[in-house]
Amino acid sequence: MNVPAELKYTKEHEWIRVEGDEAFVGITDYAQSQLGDIVFVECETVGDTLEVGDTFGTIEAVKTVSELYLPASGEVLEFNEALEDEPELVNKDPYGKGWIVKISLADKSQINDLLDAEAYKAII
Repeated sequence: MNVPAELKYTKEHEWIRVEGDEAFVGITDYAQSQLGDIVFVECETVGDTLEVGDTFGTIEAVKTVSELYLPASGEVLEFNEALEDEPELVNKDPYGKGWIVKISLADKSQINDLLDAEAYKAII
């Protein structure tokens, strides 16, 4: 199971990569493997300011639909539009081309409350 050390993780299997005052958010390799073939990713929160744990979208696999939860508070700046035509990018490259949203961080210190790679590995 791929768990990059430079990312932070939630118990709900989202990851976050901070770049300055912005961050990219997606689901982990473990999560995509548990969901199976992803057929649709929806995010109707672009432009909204959300709190930690708020739902920012949904991800649909062949057998289930799961809510996506924001790992840190902030404004949803962008949805990865490549997922509209190729939702399977989340399966193929969950930490790269399969990112889901980009956010503007409201409070960078919240990142310290998230799991590091070793702590995340311990729960999966």
